[in-house]
Amino acid sequence: MVVFQAILPIFGLIVLGYLMGRRGWLAGEAAAGLANITFKLFMPAVLFAGIARAQLSDGMSAMLLLAYFGPVLTVFGLVALIAHRLLGRASPLGLTAAYSNNVLVGIPLVTTLLGPGSLVYVFAILVFHSLILFSLQSFYSALGSGQKVSGVALLKNLANPLIVGLALGALLNVSGLDLPQPIWRVADWLAAAALPCALIVLGISLSRYRLRPSASALALTVVKLGVFPLLVWYVSGALPGIGHEARSVLVLLAACPSGVNVLAFVINQDDTRAVSSAVFLSTLLAVISLPLWMLLMSA
Repeated sequence: MVVFQAILPIFGLIVLGYLMGRRGWLAGEAAAGLANITFKLFMPAVLFAGIARAQLSDGMSAMLLLAYFGPVLTVFGLVALIAHRLLGRASPLGLTAAYSNNVLVGIPLVTTLLGPGSLVYVFAILVFHSLILFSLQSFYSALGSGQKVSGVALLKNLANPLIVGLALGALLNVSGLDLPQPIWRVADWLAAAALPCALIVLGISLSRYRLRPSASALALTVVKLGVFPLLVWYVSGALPGIGHEARSVLVLLAACPSGVNVLAFVINQDDTRAVSSAVFLSTLLAVISLPLWMLLMSA
């Protein structure tokens, strides 16, 4: 019951955003403006303030990163290989199965269920999450289609405001310096607006796509919500030095639905239906699968 009570407000805000988008209450320039300020200011403030105050020694460990990114690369590679053989071309299907919505869903989920102290493990994953997967997809798309790898596109991954927020927070943390209290208060106010705005933006983004169930979308959803977190659960339990709290965070992050950002890597229009439906379907079914994974971790 506690798990459902924690998850329902998160998905309640996503549904609210979806309804606002479908009814046109917040659309066009207004929706784009909310998304921009959320991802360029509010969410970077969350990451900056969180990692600046975190005990980095608790989160930054080779075993923790291996427990998450080992399964990430496995899922990405296997799904991309199978899709490539079936389609005869590069596609973002591997990215869809491996890329979790760790910012919009993962941060509020971990904060609500495990407490703010557990966010240090989330930050450790976020430092490399988009950078590794987006760069890998960029290489794969370019090489798979015979194009040249774009150095500019790879550098844009580093210029992501979320990564900048993480980097600045980490620098402040390791420097041992502190900011004046008024600046911290501003950062905390910005961070307080981030999570509700981000979830509403996610709902608005989903309202642009229709759920068109297909075999590929269903298969991607099963891998994303089932196979991927199962691999993380197994690997994190087999590796030494990973406590129960850290393992719970990793499994929850892996069990989050596919991130909307993967749609930016859709080049072939034939992939649009599969990717958008997988993002939509995985977000919808995560209401059921996430509590099950949390119950497993608490058993």
